[in-house]
Amino acid sequence: MKSWLATLTSALFFSSVLSISLYSHSLQAASTQATSIKTKTLYQDTLLKADLVSELDGVIWGLALINDTEAVLTLRKGQAFHLDLITGKQTKLSGLPKIATRGQGGLLDVAASPEYDESGWLYFTYSKPMTQGATVTLGRAKLSGSQLINWEDIFITQSASSSGQHFGSRITFDNQGYLYFGIGDRGERPNGQNLQNHAGSILRLHPDGRIPKDNPFVEKANAQDAIWSYGHRNPQGLFFDKVTNTLWSNEHGPRGGDEINKIKRGANYGWPIVSHGKEYWGPISVGDGTEKEGIENPLKVFIPSIAPSALHIYQGQLFEGWQGNHISLALAKKHLNLVTFNNQGEPTESRYLGELDERFRSIAEDSKGYLYLGTDSGKLIRLSSSER
Repeated sequence: MKSWLATLTSALFFSSVLSISLYSHSLQAASTQATSIKTKTLYQDTLLKADLVSELDGVIWGLALINDTEAVLTLRKGQAFHLDLITGKQTKLSGLPKIATRGQGGLLDVAASPEYDESGWLYFTYSKPMTQGATVTLGRAKLSGSQLINWEDIFITQSASSSGQHFGSRITFDNQGYLYFGIGDRGERPNGQNLQNHAGSILRLHPDGRIPKDNPFVEKANAQDAIWSYGHRNPQGLFFDKVTNTLWSNEHGPRGGDEINKIKRGANYGWPIVSHGKEYWGPISVGDGTEKEGIENPLKVFIPSIAPSALHIYQGQLFEGWQGNHISLALAKKHLNLVTFNNQGEPTESRYLGELDERFRSIAEDSKGYLYLGTDSGKLIRLSSSER
């Protein structure tokens, strides 16, 4: 009798253990499935695969990766979101200042501090409402759950205008931790050559908004100390290549004449004295020609215009032959433009993703070489190799 009971007890115990084990394995499989990347493939060819990560209601003007699984996005209409890149979950962020959302203005770029893990600072550019209209302003804040806390405007530029045009304004950091951001001419051409305000310029600052003492115009009378370069029409792309220690910009020309420029300390990039573009109202050249002594020439000119937005230099290994080359996103021509410069500085270009018919606005690269693209239709797209 005891032997029979012992056998039955042992069998029941083994059955329970097996059931628990199978249930635990089932839960683990379900958990793994729940954390898999939820995407929808939008496009694929022999080279590239474009997956939809998430979709928001508005122009994704700025895109900053906090790490490989989290991003902060800005919508031009004046909203910011935290995005889980694994699940696609969107969390709207509170704590933004008042923003002038008119024309091309609104909440613009966002960039994480190079020391984000230690400092927690996120940097933003936006059009700040003023009595004179709106002015490009650099602010920063920290992310705490669904809130942006400790917001401070660290540099309010002298670029106020009632015009809704040409705000710039990407943010980038160099190898020494200096911060750069660009401002367009605000729709007033003479601003390009006017050093007494910040419009039509690229600025260089300390990360807390202070002006470096070695900026090129600190000792110059009737010039703004924060200016690093000038003569810009509307630089919507700005990227510091930390491999070559070089600052680059992407710039809207008028009708034709979009540019990629290598940005140098104190240099004049010519707007509106020289340009490769035409007037919107007729086939008349803008300025006095395409070149002039004392003015830096663009390294790449797009004719006809592509309407360039963000600029990026690819550093990863995911896309063969792309490393070190320029990615210029196109709004009007709706593609990703890969520009390669040979040893003589001569550019060649290749165009991708035109099949998606999207105005590509913002770009970021993660540590594995995947590219994230934000569009004017509100899509966040992850770009990978078709071989992966």
